[in-house]
Parts: sequence; structure tokens; C-alpha cells
Amino acid sequence: MSELERILYVEDEPDIREVAQIALEMVGGFTVKVCSSGEAALREAEGFAPDMILLDVMMPGMDGPATLKALRERPALAAIPMAFMTAKVQPAEVAHFKALGALDVIAKPFDPMTLADQVRAVWETRNG
Repeated sequence: MSELERILYVEDEPDIREVAQIALEMVGGFTVKVCSSGEAALREAEGFAPDMILLDVMMPGMDGPATLKALRERPALAAIPMAFMTAKVQPAEVAHFKALGALDVIAKPFDPMTLADQVRAVWETRNG
């Protein structure tokens, strides 16, 4: 089983992006590429070759679900595990996001000290 090392993180809010990047790199030891929009993720994802993609749901322009759908349509990215990071964590919302093809949903606000563990836990479920 491959190790989780490279994470593409898509988030439009600079403060959240910065905290998550620091949490994933410094606490988690991951290599992280951040994108500020779905459009940027579509431009950057294949070149970065992530092991996993984390997507914000609410973004201007292309939202998280639209970004997930567009990424899934690219053969090189179709099998990459993806998860949403959002405050929308009601059971019906989580079920909807999973129906769209997300592995899981990580709740915001997240704890920077446990974010890497949460991401690893989602990663572990991908072959479940």
C-alpha cells in the first residue's frame, strides 16, 4: 500500500489555507500544494501528482463539488482519493458529498494539531 505523502489542498480563504498548510506540513510531514480556487486546482493537479486531494466546498466560481467532478473527468486524476473540508457536516450533507465521490468529510473548523491524523484516517479508508 502506498504512503500518503503529497496532498493538494483547495481552499479560497487565505487564513484557513495557511493554517491547514502549516498543520499538514509541520505536524503531518506531508508535501502540500495549495490552490486558491477550483480553476487553479485543475491547472495544477496533474503536474503535482497528489496522493490525495482536499477540497473546500464553498468557493467562488467553481465550488468544491464542481471541482471534484472536473478532476474526476481527467484520466490521470480519476482514481485519486478526494475529501471535502467544510462546515457543512450534517448527516444528509455528508451523505451527499460521499455520493458525489468524496471519501469523507473533514469538519471545519478543524484542529491544526489533529488535522494530519484526520487526513490519514480518511486515507486509510480508501481501500475499505
